[in-house]
Amino acid sequence: MNIQTKFHGEIEIQSDQLWNFPKGIPGFEDEKEFVLLPIEGNNIFQVLQSTNSLAVAFIVTNPYTLVADYSFDIDGPTIELLNIEKPEDVFVLGILTLKQPFETSTINLQAPLIFQMNNRKAKQMILNDNRFTTRHMIGQPKEAN
Repeated sequence: MNIQTKFHGEIEIQSDQLWNFPKGIPGFEDEKEFVLLPIEGNNIFQVLQSTNSLAVAFIVTNPYTLVADYSFDIDGPTIELLNIEKPEDVFVLGILTLKQPFETSTINLQAPLIFQMNNRKAKQMILNDNRFTTRHMIGQPKEAN
């Protein structure tokens, strides 16, 4: 199927590239289907693009590459919704807010995206953990605090 994207123009995607967010993403509850797209020349960041809406696209990255002491437990409702059986079934991404200069850009550590690889379901999970913020500067050193 062909979709219009915010950063890549019109592209063709296969059904096995789709990620289903059964409850959408907070603030975008009607957006249920997304695809992860590479950013040319960059293997750290990706685009999480809605297949339904050209304007709904998020720059995402693996938060563990930016924050050494980032850890949390996946809550019961998320485990149930995504049918998670073991930790190896999932990977985590965080949504970035890009700014100029780039070093002042931030990542949302308070609401990670959880992806279940076996069934291609995903969810943004809101943490109840005051150790992390929605605007952690990515230019901060990676070492543990």
